[in-house]
Formats: sequence, C-alpha cells, structure tokens
Amino acid sequence: MKAGIVGLPNVGKSTLFNCLSNAKAQSANFPFCTIEPNIGVVNVPDPRLEKLESMVMPEKVIPATVEIVDIAGLVKGASKGEGLGNQFLANIRETDAILHVLRCFDNDNIVHVDGSVDPIRDKETIDMELQLKDLETIEKKLERVKRTAKTGNKEAQKEAAVLEALQKGLEEGKSVRAINLEADDYRDYVRPLQLITEKPVLYVCNVDEASAVSGNSYVEQVKAAVAEEDAEVLVLAVGTEADITELETYEERQLFLEDLGLDEPGASKLIRAAYALLNLQTYFTAGPKEVRAWTIKTGSTAPQAAGVIHTDFEKGFIRAEVISYDDYLTYGSETKVKEAGKMRVEGKEYVVKDGDVMHFRFNV
Repeated sequence: MKAGIVGLPNVGKSTLFNCLSNAKAQSANFPFCTIEPNIGVVNVPDPRLEKLESMVMPEKVIPATVEIVDIAGLVKGASKGEGLGNQFLANIRETDAILHVLRCFDNDNIVHVDGSVDPIRDKETIDMELQLKDLETIEKKLERVKRTAKTGNKEAQKEAAVLEALQKGLEEGKSVRAINLEADDYRDYVRPLQLITEKPVLYVCNVDEASAVSGNSYVEQVKAAVAEEDAEVLVLAVGTEADITELETYEERQLFLEDLGLDEPGASKLIRAAYALLNLQTYFTAGPKEVRAWTIKTGSTAPQAAGVIHTDFEKGFIRAEVISYDDYLTYGSETKVKEAGKMRVEGKEYVVKDGDVMHFRFNV
C-alpha cells in the first residue's frame, strides 16, 4: 500500500520523506528539486511488537511496513501540463492515500513558489489542479456513457446520473471524497475510475520548531479550512525532525524530544496516521523463530488474514487459534494463556481484530 507525499514545490516534502524513510532524497532550496518520485519502505512503529519480542525472545522481529512516495511539486496549471503536471498526476494516481504537506512557517531564507506564506491558498491550488484532472476524467467517461444511455440502457442511465453528480460537485470546487453518494454507487461507478480526489488525505502542517507542540495561527487556519472534509490534520516540524534523525544514539534523540516537549518523533505519529489512513491494521504471529506484524485491511476475515502469509493458507484454511494482545500481555506467554483458557478457536467467519496474535491451521 502506497501513501504519496504531495504539495507545492519547496514546502518540505523531500525533507519529510528523508525523515520517514532514512533515505536521502535530494532536498534543496529551489522548486522542482524532486523530479522522479522517490520511494521508501517505512517500518510502522508499534510498541506492541516490542512487548511481544521481550516476552517471546525470538530469533528475529519483522515489523509492518508502508510504502511512502515523494512526488514532484505541483504548480498552478498542472492539470494542463504546466511544470511537471502530467507526470505528477500520473504518479499520484498510483498511490492509495495522500499526505498533503502545507508550509505553515515563516522563513525569509526559504523561497516560496508564490512569494508568500499562505497554506490555505497553497491547499486550494493543489485541490483545484487535482479536481480539474478528475473533472477531465469524468467528462470523458460521461460522454461515452451518455451515448449508451440514449439507447435506453438502464445501467448506463444510472451510471450517467452518478457521473453527473460528480461533475457538478467538482465544478463547485469539491473533492470527490466530499461528494455524498450511495455506497453502492461508489463501489460500482466511482472506484473503477481511480479518481485522485477520492483518495483519503492527511494534511501535514510543516511548522517551525517553536510551534512543534501546539501549532500556530497557520495551523488553526488549516484546521478551519478542512473542518467539513473527511480528513485529519497533523502538526510536524519537518526541519527539526530532520535534525533528530541525524543524531546517532537513541538517548540523544530522546533528550532532544524532551527539550521540545514531545514524547516521540512526529515522524512516528505520521507513519501510524498514514497506516490508519490506508484503512490498514495489524495482527501478529509469535514464535521462537520470529515475531512478525502482518498488514491486513480493516475488516478482513481469518482466511483473508491467513492469505497474507501464503495463498495456500487461505485456500486450505481450517481454523485460527487466536489470542488477544491484551491477554498475551497479561499472562506473559502462549502457554500461560492456554492454561488460563484464553486462547480461542475461530472459523472462517471471524473478523480479525487489530493486535490479535494468531496461528493458522490449514490443509492443502
């Protein structure tokens, strides 16, 4: 699953990417520093994995991961091919969720592509370009569907009505995710189009170090502007996060965070937020060979969760032996959980809960 970092040029996207992935994407004080998208596979911080490791003492530990893509900066006119527009829009279409970075700090030494700091204007610039691209997609599709609808085809008539609702919403400046449609219509007609503004979004307010804990007036403007959207806002001092990642020891990083009044790196919060944004959750397998976090879609059944390990596990699924994470923590080992009668046997209909520790029985 991929989350794409987007925003205007020079708002801190590549610096953020470096913090998240410990990769070294080029970041510099000029627009279009990033041209080809940088891709990093990022571990999802999870204290539960560390606890399981301390109890099981396995040979190795494998965390869950999310793929983060640093996409070139977008400018006004991108939907018509300005700047790196077409390339940018193709790259973002391939992601599953959007991390939209907004500049929420003043610094005369860092140039802004529009000459002044205004996160609401910046957000609207990006939104408009993405909406215009989606509108272009809708109009092309609608033209074809209307021709079929004129023949009396009921399905085409229904699809045309949905597309017209999307067209109207986009023309009013709404993103697709903010347009109210029936769930079935989304599944049948909207999802196959892979519209950019349908993707879930997390707004990342890039602030200065002094605003890292409580934000600033720019952040409050952003929160007010997105209040009606189904979106979250995260405050992050990206430059400071970059400084923290440069420190060599865990102790040094913790002291730096304490001085700022933070309990953990903001990058960790962002990775977890991206994971949740992608509608993902974690279950664990735990044994002497390895303790591992497995990523599944929220709402997955036990056979679907087993299929993430191997397709044969799903095909030949018999049952799952399940321990809740809290019970594992309370009793301290799988043996003691069993002795206490807290291990459950679940069948094909079981919906996996976040944090379940599982063994699968299967026969191929």
